[in-house]
Amino acid sequence: MTAIEKFAPLLGRILIALLYIPAGINKIGGFQGTVGYIASKGLPLPQVAAAGTIVVEVAVAAALLVGFKARYAALVLAAFTFVAAVIFHNFWAVPAEQVMMQQIQFFKNLAIVGGLLFVAAFGAGPLSLDSRKG
Repeated sequence: MTAIEKFAPLLGRILIALLYIPAGINKIGGFQGTVGYIASKGLPLPQVAAAGTIVVEVAVAAALLVGFKARYAALVLAAFTFVAAVIFHNFWAVPAEQVMMQQIQFFKNLAIVGGLLFVAAFGAGPLSLDSRKG
């Protein structure tokens, strides 16, 4: 096994988790703001959606980080990120001055979904809890 095969999956999981876990922790402290933002998009049960978002961003991303049930965690995060892209970065429905930024965010999210699908397909790598279970 080469060094890239051994360490790149771990580094990839760390970098992906760095996107989600701090964001989820920040949503705990700013819960009402998160609820308000979700409500502003017309979504039902914004408090429930905010709580679910925190669980996904903290707990599911932590599972990905340590490589515990990483394929499932990656699929959950991929679905979550795709839905978030469509709802919160709908560049096709914003004023012209917001299109470029929302388009960048939308396609960034799709790229993250792509990376997560790689984890779902190929697993967490050798330096993970999943690989220790045999």
